[in-house]
Amino acid sequence: MLPLSLLTAAQGHPMLVELKNGETLNGHLVSCDTYMNLTLREVVQTAPDGDRFWRLAEAYVRGNNIKYLRLPEEIIEVVKEQQAAQQAQGGQHGGRGDRGGRGFQRGRGGQRGGPHRGGRGGRGRS
Repeated sequence: MLPLSLLTAAQGHPMLVELKNGETLNGHLVSCDTYMNLTLREVVQTAPDGDRFWRLAEAYVRGNNIKYLRLPEEIIEVVKEQQAAQQAQGGQHGGRGDRGGRGFQRGRGGQRGGPHRGGRGGRGRS
């Protein structure tokens, strides 16, 4: 289960975000991107020592500052069900097609056209 699939499924739900500096943010996830940058609304920010609180209408969190996220258990169950349904429909595709990587049976500079011609230039004298 990928973290980004969890975050996209959690949009609109409450979550807790702890930052590397010790602050915590409780709010509803509005959006996220591939860098794990988050936008939260109706946020309660807590100081690292836990004795001060701030209410914010909206907060933007840069992904590299996140220590951990706490999501509702129901979100995790929803994502598990979605992934099981995808696998039952045929699974996910490989990403590079079915030829097996870079080029079809070609190593370094080999067999681009016609008979094999050596790999490093020259006239190919036999």
